[in-house]
Amino acid sequence: MPDNVKTAKVIGGGLAGAEAAFYLARRGVETVLYEMKPARFSPAHKSVGLAELVCSNSFKAMRLQSAAGLLKAEMEILGSLTVFCAKKSSVPAGGALAVDRDEFSRLVTEAVEKEPNITVVREEIKEIPESGETCAVIIATGPLTSKCLAEKIRSLCFGLLHFFDAAAPIITKDSIEMEKAFFASRYGRGGENDYINCPMDRETYENFYNELINAETAELHAFEKNIQEGSLKNFYEGCIPIEVMAKRGADTIRFGPMKPVGLTDPATGRRPWANLQLRMENAAGTLYNLVGFQTNLKFAEQKRVFSLIPALKNAEFARYGVMHRNTFLDSPRLLTPGFMFKTRPGLFFAGQITGVEGYMESAASGILAGIGAGRFLDGLPPVNLPQTTMTGALSLYVSGETAAPGAAGTKNFQPMGASFGLLEPLAQKVKKKDEKYLMLAERSLEIIKQTQTLYDL
Repeated sequence: MPDNVKTAKVIGGGLAGAEAAFYLARRGVETVLYEMKPARFSPAHKSVGLAELVCSNSFKAMRLQSAAGLLKAEMEILGSLTVFCAKKSSVPAGGALAVDRDEFSRLVTEAVEKEPNITVVREEIKEIPESGETCAVIIATGPLTSKCLAEKIRSLCFGLLHFFDAAAPIITKDSIEMEKAFFASRYGRGGENDYINCPMDRETYENFYNELINAETAELHAFEKNIQEGSLKNFYEGCIPIEVMAKRGADTIRFGPMKPVGLTDPATGRRPWANLQLRMENAAGTLYNLVGFQTNLKFAEQKRVFSLIPALKNAEFARYGVMHRNTFLDSPRLLTPGFMFKTRPGLFFAGQITGVEGYMESAASGILAGIGAGRFLDGLPPVNLPQTTMTGALSLYVSGETAAPGAAGTKNFQPMGASFGLLEPLAQKVKKKDEKYLMLAERSLEIIKQTQTLYDL
């Protein structure tokens, strides 16, 4: 290959890696995407496809008045592959964008493999490739980076941070006691059949709660032994196991994942004391996941305790909840807003390993890393989106160049998902929340469009 040919190496075939590779390839950069599956799987991955979803199948809300909805709208303007594939593989989920995870992965894999400027190489990368003026490197190996590469990154970064992440169980539709459940979306938003609700009266809830907080948890895997078992500081708040959350107080989960607000049980005509929502997991509607029920209980305990919910008395579990270790960088000290490593030009990171939390947030960081890598190869200065955009606000949070809590390389740096709290406030005060959020969203999208046009992103 001639020395002047621009190339890129993207390590990791998750959402961030797929977005980065796809962006670069469409910009004419010859890109190699390395994915270690099927030669090797992480503890959480099972499929050989790219962009495999291992936790929820939801990409959160679609409304522009929501942070998640705004993020996806920005990504669409920037040419997001994952948002396009998500819409094509969507399943009913009220006002949220949820997908058939197998179909979503298939669509992303197909698009990447058909792109002429992308070569997919199925092998584990154990060293950090050299980057330079004609070769950019993007590491998007996710929170479960393989041991060899993680050690190389650790050496490069003078240490990594760890936390635990948990996934919710999935049950079969036919095993749900529908006479003890009802279809409804909270506050009537979305389709009336988007969620199956499992109501509980006070006595039933209190019995369930007591069994939950006293249930046995699974032992940690060998790769997790170096972290103190059960310590709350090791859990990321956005994906904390239901049993850990419950131990904070009897009403914690009743005002959290099991909140009954916005719902009326047709059997009683009243709001339930507590309520579990089930969300469609696949397009066929044969599988449903327990929303907010990430857990590390032993499998037998999951069956016993969750079956105390009346509608789940005879629930058949297609997949039990699991907990695994996540890894992320101390990004405020290490990365620029464009996700480039501060002391190694041409080396970029993307995805959850950077400290963004969420599927779409990870994918968005992949787009930004792709943009940064492309401009680096062209000898152009980076384009850093402002804090008036959701994508820009996330990148500024991760790089520590914002006043948002937890950023700026503090000891309390924690992963962050899309939030209107990250955005630069409006110049004028707006009392109504939905009106304010819509104004923030419209301002953000206009800036994204202008930036995309100005820099030909």
